[in-house]
Formats: sequence, C-alpha cells, structure tokens
Amino acid sequence: MAAVTEWLTWRTAMEQALYGPEGFYRRPGAGPAAHFRTSAHNPVFAEAVGRLLLRVDERLGAPARLDFVDMAAGGGELTAGVVEWLTAAAPEVAARLRAVAVDLRPRPEGLPEAVEWTGSAPSGVVGLLIANEWLDNVVCDVAEVGADGVARIVEVDPDSGDERAGELPDAAQQAWLERWWPLSEGGDSAGARAEIGLDRDAAWRSVVDRLERGVAVAVDYSHTAAGRPRFGTLTGYREGHQVPAVPDGSCDITAHVALDACAAALDSAALDSGAPRDPMVETVLTTQREYLRELGISGARPDLALAASDPLGYLRGLSRASAAAELTDPGGLGGFGWLLAFAGC
Repeated sequence: MAAVTEWLTWRTAMEQALYGPEGFYRRPGAGPAAHFRTSAHNPVFAEAVGRLLLRVDERLGAPARLDFVDMAAGGGELTAGVVEWLTAAAPEVAARLRAVAVDLRPRPEGLPEAVEWTGSAPSGVVGLLIANEWLDNVVCDVAEVGADGVARIVEVDPDSGDERAGELPDAAQQAWLERWWPLSEGGDSAGARAEIGLDRDAAWRSVVDRLERGVAVAVDYSHTAAGRPRFGTLTGYREGHQVPAVPDGSCDITAHVALDACAAALDSAALDSGAPRDPMVETVLTTQREYLRELGISGARPDLALAASDPLGYLRGLSRASAAAELTDPGGLGGFGWLLAFAGC
C-alpha cells in the first residue's frame, strides 16, 4: 500500500470529492449527463412530472404563482422539459408557473429564459419540489464490522480508495444504525457494511421545510428495512460505467438511500423541537413504476391500425412507449423509490 497523506471518513471524503473546489459536481464541461443517464434525460419523465404538477395545482386551488423547483438540476433538462410540456398541455397553468432549477454548476447555455437558475432552493414554495437522484449524493459515513466482530467507522485514502477501520460510531450514528440498519456484531458478520443516513434525513427535512404548501418528492436508488444490502451500496460512476469508489473528484460517488428513514425523519424533527408534527404533512413511499402508472404513464404500444392511417403518429407513439417502458421497468428506473411529502394540500 502506498503512503497515505490523510485518512478521511467517507462523509468528509465524499464532501471533498463531489463538492470541493475540484469536486466532481463543480468541474467544467458536460457535467453529470456525460457520466450517467437518469430519468431526467427521458422526455416522458418531464411529461410525468408535468402531470403531477397539474395535480398539485388542482389540490392547491390554482394559486396565483405555481412553483416548480428542480433540486440538483444538472443541465436543467428536466426543468426545461416540464416548462415545454406544460406550455403545450396547459398554457393557462404555464402562465402562472415559476420554474427554478437548483444546482452548484453555472447556468447552462441554451436554458430557456423562463427557467430561473440558483445555487440553493428557495423557501416559501407553493407547488412542487422534486429531488431526482439528489439524496444518493448527499454525504454519508460508512460503518463496517471488522474481523473482531465490532462495527467501526470506515476511513478512506482519497487518492487510492484504500480503506481502514476507524473510530467507533458516536452516539447519534449508533442510534441511527440500531434503528434503521442494524449490523449484527460477531465473528460471522465480518465485512457487513451500512451507510449511515443522518445527513440524508436532515437534507430531506430541509427540502420539506422549503414548502409553504405543496408536494416534495425524492426519487432515488433506495432500500427499506425489509431489504438492506448486506455489504452496502457505495460505488462510483464515470463515463457511463460503474467504477470503484475512489474519492479523488474524478468520478461520481453515490450510495442508495434509506428512504424509510428519510420519511420518518419528519416525525423525529418534530420530536426534537418539542413541537407536534404538522398534521397537514403526509408522506407516501412507493416506486417510480407504481407512481408513474398512477399518473397515466405506461409502456403500452399504440394501436397497430394507426400505422396505416397515421404512420408518423404511429412512430411517435412507438417512441413514447419505448421511453415510458424505460421509466417503468421494475428492473431499472421503474424500481427507483419515490418518497412524497404533502404539506398543506
């Protein structure tokens, strides 16, 4: 093993590798779209989000200003797509729309003027706030059971990705593990790992706190207590390929999200403050496949008879069906978790 300049916890290493001055999400160039494909790059996803936005607008009673906030907007593809779809499908609603894309990178060229670009989410949101594949990039510590059967916080060399056992989890980390991702300690559990979701829980609470009235949605790679992965999910992505998680800024560093813990974090925040939880905040935890189907998105092919009467329409229908099938594939994007929080509506 080469000499290590500095051992870091994964939480600190992720923060530097993703968001530091030379971090992955601050580097110039094509941005994340050059490294991985998300639902935001599928045009039917913009339609699905647009349909959800119309539902929110109806539940809110058609407010004078309807907000759409896109967290971790990347190149702004989803925000621009929602504006375009809504303008065509419901121009009277689009006329009341305030579209805000939130990202650390500079505003992309070619983004419609109707889209605001900012580095942090606005407060007082009345409408829909969506965080598509954001929480999986929120930093987290990693705990691993060693050969001695004891779970410790993992430390990493940011240059090589080599790891070693560090300190014991602190009280808050231990409490989170015991409730959400218990690691059975003992000789037969060596190597078992967990990604500690304290920062993800706090990030989700901060998003919901931005709502005055409306819906916040987290869409992400996820798992629940019924099926935590034994060895964790921490990994890297570069140029469309999964690669070892080396936190040197050259690749994305990501880990699946315990969305059930994020959902419960709204209750724990109320308990911590001593105030009762707002009874108007309700949460729903489902999958992308199930929720998009509820929104009327499916991969059903158009009627073959259309091929004779309207060949171009048939081809457009086939293209849309293919895109919808990608979004609802249970073994792919359709398996993503959807966590929705309804506030005041």
